[in-house]
Amino acid sequence: MNAVITGASRGLGLEFVRQLAGRGDRVFATARDPQTSKELQSLISKHPDRISAISLDVTSEASIRSALQQVSAMTESIDLLINNAGVLLGMSAMKDTGQADRLGRLTMEHGATVMMTNAIGPILVTQEFLPLLRKGKHPRIASITSGYGSLAHTSTGNPYHYKASKAALNMYMHGLAVDLCSDGIISVVINPGWVSTAMGGSAASLTPEQSVSGMVKLIDKLTLQQTGGFFDWQGHEEPW
Repeated sequence: MNAVITGASRGLGLEFVRQLAGRGDRVFATARDPQTSKELQSLISKHPDRISAISLDVTSEASIRSALQQVSAMTESIDLLINNAGVLLGMSAMKDTGQADRLGRLTMEHGATVMMTNAIGPILVTQEFLPLLRKGKHPRIASITSGYGSLAHTSTGNPYHYKASKAALNMYMHGLAVDLCSDGIISVVINPGWVSTAMGGSAASLTPEQSVSGMVKLIDKLTLQQTGGFFDWQGHEEPW
């Protein structure tokens, strides 16, 4: 299987690279500056024939097009696109640090950055890579969302920009599912759970290995009947 992963230099993205390459898949690991990730470079050294590192800034259309050109030079098709790149400004997922994403401190600049990275970027990446997905075997688009993107999980507005961006991502990817169903391309959004990453913090209940292992099992078993779904990392349906 050929897989493109965004935000692959650390956290969940890096763990996707580790698990997919470890089982023999061909992985195109993208990040803003993949050369600075020692962990990613270590994986490439271990699997040089399976992992290619590609520079991709999801907030730059020129960077997205450049990444597509680089991937297209190495393969005619991809079977899986994992939209994982994301940002949460000024807060960990479960602990407010009193900064950018709470009521009273919201700014247009921060809102635009979060929305571009978490929602608009992923839909533009997907749009550019569609020609390769259309040539893939059982093509799937898995976009990493959050429980914060669910209207059913709103006990507080914080973190405002992050929540809104994940809700927007959910809508973008649900729309894709409708439009691409006739092409046989599956699009789902997945809540990875509360994971111990730079974003989730050390107190989180899941390790990246646990979360990604569950998500990979879900992705592998996806059928066209499930396209447009919102799932947790264990494959259970989530409320919108």
